[in-house]
Amino acid sequence: MSGHKVEVAKRMSASVANKALRIALTALHQLLKLGWRVRRPRTFGAHALAFTPEGRIVLVKLRYAPGWRLPGGGRAPGENPADAVLRELREEIGMISHGRVILACELDEQVDFKHDLASLLIVEDVYYSPRWSLEIEQVMESALDDLPLGLSPRARVWLDAINIQPETDASAP
Repeated sequence: MSGHKVEVAKRMSASVANKALRIALTALHQLLKLGWRVRRPRTFGAHALAFTPEGRIVLVKLRYAPGWRLPGGGRAPGENPADAVLRELREEIGMISHGRVILACELDEQVDFKHDLASLLIVEDVYYSPRWSLEIEQVMESALDDLPLGLSPRARVWLDAINIQPETDASAP
């Protein structure tokens, strides 16, 4: 087989594997939501408005949920939000270093049948090196005045909560 055909076959195989992974993780996430519907747990989150030294915001696309999102995730009830958000940035985008970490706000939310306290933190001067991740499909940077189409509704709420006004996107879910 020629080099070009081998490369095309590898890309097709990776694409099929990514689609299968996306389907499996989406199904798992739906099962988790079903459990949350029954239990209605109290959860805690830490999410980053991670800015590069050039002032661009870092966004992620999850394999199991639509839309561009702020990096972050869950934290233990007693875990410091700054520690949690830095851990999440290392896991999700491959953060190498950062500057100041500032708590922007905390929001009490009802999300996916959970009662969640979401801590939103601004992390300045983020340097990162994305690597393959089970959870994260893509990482991107964007200027605040030119956010991508398909920004998740929750990311919009969070940006609005700290007075960052993204452009409206009629195609967003």
